[in-house]
Amino acid sequence: MTKKRAVVAGGGIGGLACGLALAQTGWEVEVLEQAPELAEVGAGLQISPNGMAVLDRLGVTPLIEGALFEPEAIELRMGRTGRQIFRLPMKGTAEARWGNRFIQIHRADLHSALAKALRAQPSARVRTNARITGYVRERGGASVYLDRGDRVFGDILVGADGVRSQIRQQMCGGDRARFTGNVAWRAVVPVAALGENAPPPIGVIWAGRKKHAVTTRIKGGSHVNFVGIVEQDSWTEEGWSIPGNVEEALADFGDWQPCLRSVLEASTGLFRWALYGRPPLAKWCDGPVTLLGDAAHPMLPSMAQGAVMALEDAVVLADALSQDGDKTSALQSYEATRKPRVTKVQARSVANSHMFHRHSTLSQVATYAPMAVASRLSPALIHRQQDWIYGYKT
Repeated sequence: MTKKRAVVAGGGIGGLACGLALAQTGWEVEVLEQAPELAEVGAGLQISPNGMAVLDRLGVTPLIEGALFEPEAIELRMGRTGRQIFRLPMKGTAEARWGNRFIQIHRADLHSALAKALRAQPSARVRTNARITGYVRERGGASVYLDRGDRVFGDILVGADGVRSQIRQQMCGGDRARFTGNVAWRAVVPVAALGENAPPPIGVIWAGRKKHAVTTRIKGGSHVNFVGIVEQDSWTEEGWSIPGNVEEALADFGDWQPCLRSVLEASTGLFRWALYGRPPLAKWCDGPVTLLGDAAHPMLPSMAQGAVMALEDAVVLADALSQDGDKTSALQSYEATRKPRVTKVQARSVANSHMFHRHSTLSQVATYAPMAVASRLSPALIHRQQDWIYGYKT
């Protein structure tokens, strides 16, 4: 019997997870990546219990054990004063309440593990230097065309090709990704280079006027990951690997807590990028073609759920195809299942960004004082507010 064939456009975290989930459920898979090598750049990730459940299911968790870090807690603090607003215990609590760990990891380490797991599948292959120019629906499936003239056919085509997705562009029209008015800084620094000025070994969100920062531990705890988000409309260049200037970063965060300044001053690889997004799409499917991850639902990083939503997408898509022999119907079921959840996460990510960036002292007090009281008097309330996201089961 001929295996069903899936073509996945994009070799990022979502594309690799999708390819792996499909290969594990009986599909022959080809992942097309436009870059010369299957590699990943970027900053650290926080993978919440709902994402770890997917990695467990895919068999990837053992491959990342040496690279991950499990923080004791997540805290929200004021960037200038360091005052704690709330503390959300995680280590032990996450497993007890949501069934899995909450971890921090470098994006490249997770990507490498997914690539290794995918390449171990006999029915999967990855093709690099494969830039897609478009697709056509055909009898029995869809074909993508590459810039070198190749045509690649699949019973289904999954566009996991990011926020500037070629598949999405053709399917849904020419609306461009919109600049969100936020620019992000990122840096990774060895803890040993920081001495006593290292940020605490937990996840900390540092809030302030028109900006916030996040510090986490990655690479088994040996490195600090820094991401700073600043409201700014004068710099909109796209790309993950645009070198940044330490003096400019210090102009944004240099008067915040000394540990943040020390990270920026010690950084030998500081980068920045403009954050782009788009409103929820009217549709994700075009017959045997669908979208996944940022191609379908790009979001601000303020909930740390972008990669996790792509992981969830991957297994929900594979399950839908396993449960319904009609692939078009299965893709529609996948869209119907995922769209309400990711739309809510998109909206909450925007809301979180506004919450972390309160523009006045009065609005900061009005927002953070109730959170501080709840954190101290009823920690369970803070945990309960995360149940819908962290406790989700695919």
